[in-house]
Amino acid sequence: MKIEDAMQKEVIKFNPEDRIVEVAQSLRDNKISGAPIVNKEGLLVGIISEGDIMRLLEVHSPRINLILPAPLDLIELPVRMKYELDEIAEDMNKAASVLIGEIMTTKVITIGPEADLSDAAQLMDTHNINRLPVVDENGKIMGLVTRGDIIAAMVR
Repeated sequence: MKIEDAMQKEVIKFNPEDRIVEVAQSLRDNKISGAPIVNKEGLLVGIISEGDIMRLLEVHSPRINLILPAPLDLIELPVRMKYELDEIAEDMNKAASVLIGEIMTTKVITIGPEADLSDAAQLMDTHNINRLPVVDENGKIMGLVTRGDIIAAMVR
């Protein structure tokens, strides 16, 4: 079976100038984990995933001796926790203002519409990716094929 027979033709796409906060909301609203990024001409310039967005947030964890806390640990705990929460809130505010063009993956693995589904499955497995943008010979996006699309095509 060919990619064009299994791909999604109606694809949610974003522009590099879109802000993370809107992209994250759209991913959530549409129950998808990633999407292609296209320029004004409709050419594929990148891809964004939930993983790309998650990497924006630094991990903060308080250093507390939980086995035998010292008396000062117990006194400092509320202060430390407040500090950690403030840092997390600051990171989230910074992340909300980032443009996806700043964090998108630019080296995108793509596939053409005439390729076989087995080729797509092999690319996804080899590169450990969940979706492949389908592009024409000029790099213009035509659709998207996901692991789910491949599995659905197998059971038709």
